[in-house]
Amino acid sequence: MSNPDITSAEIDAVMAVLHTSYLSIGPRIAEFEECFAAYVGTRHAIGVSSGTAGLHLCVIAAGIGERDLLITTPFSFVASANVMLYERAIPIFVDVDDQTGNIDPTLVAEAAHDLREGGDSARRWLPRSMQGTATQDRRLAGILPVHVFGQAVEMDPILDVAGRYGLAVIEDACEAVGADYRGRKVGALGDAAVFAFYPNKQMTTGEGGMIVTDRDDWDPLFRSLRNQGRDVFDAWLNHTRLGYNYRLDEMSAALGAIQIQRIDELLAKRARVAAWYGERLATLDAVEPIGTASRSSRRSWFVYVVRLAPEVDRADIIARLEAQGIPSRPYFTPIHLQPFYAERFEYRRGDFPITEALGDSCLALPFSGVMAEEQVDYVCGHLAQIVAR
Repeated sequence: MSNPDITSAEIDAVMAVLHTSYLSIGPRIAEFEECFAAYVGTRHAIGVSSGTAGLHLCVIAAGIGERDLLITTPFSFVASANVMLYERAIPIFVDVDDQTGNIDPTLVAEAAHDLREGGDSARRWLPRSMQGTATQDRRLAGILPVHVFGQAVEMDPILDVAGRYGLAVIEDACEAVGADYRGRKVGALGDAAVFAFYPNKQMTTGEGGMIVTDRDDWDPLFRSLRNQGRDVFDAWLNHTRLGYNYRLDEMSAALGAIQIQRIDELLAKRARVAAWYGERLATLDAVEPIGTASRSSRRSWFVYVVRLAPEVDRADIIARLEAQGIPSRPYFTPIHLQPFYAERFEYRRGDFPITEALGDSCLALPFSGVMAEEQVDYVCGHLAQIVAR
């Protein structure tokens, strides 16, 4: 589905690490963190083992715990909700914008107001399994917006809601490195944000992630939590708090340090491939690319996702493309319909209709910055023939 864009510079950087005595917590992660913070425009950047690990540590840093509530989206990779459950908090889902798939800020405002009011107004936002419980002992603690498909959530109204109610804002920017929102970099808007560097992302470290924040009190906490709870002043094998092995190794950091230096090139190459797709699919009535938010001054192309018309059989499309050597995938399965969430919280179809419509119709096509124009022609040509049938 996607190939990483790796050059000899990345290979040489990783090989250089292997000739040193530092394979973890050495100079390359410090270099990567400094470069990444400068790019996003935050005071701090903390390398971690994955985007999921980073989101988990943000939930902890925000003081979110058992019975607390966080407003988020059901149209995302499941990790953005899972990290709340790790701390026994409860994700409160609200539906999304039909054009972009990003969380709807109007619904965020309504949910925040009602959850603070309590009583019957609050219960309608709770998962079905909890609607018979008391609401007064549940604290609305934060908002976790997800910048889906590499374009920014409409953040200003969400930040207004957070300021009004004293809520933490944790940006899931795992799909959106390099995206702008009204001239500001995604990731520099909330209390903290998390980026991920899996091989299909705009830039990669193999596995790995990065937390960014301007909060001086959270920076040392993140560094302690990722390293088994050891503070910088702790003696060897002394640990101040409960922590985790969420460290990013030096080889991955070396790879990331080169990739962040190339980030404008990497993003431009992906935008070029997206433009090729857009030109070739523009005349297909049954295939519609996911809309681009006009408010974003720059979209960071993570995946190329199209929406299929209701009369198109997506499973048949996938099978026929596969027969031509073209991989494609549904994108996303809504979180609330994942078996674990449906069973635990009693969600069912109809709870979030826009999310469900997107989940039923979205199709991810092969996409990366190293694709050739001839490959895009091949994908689009076969897709057009199959849809025409």
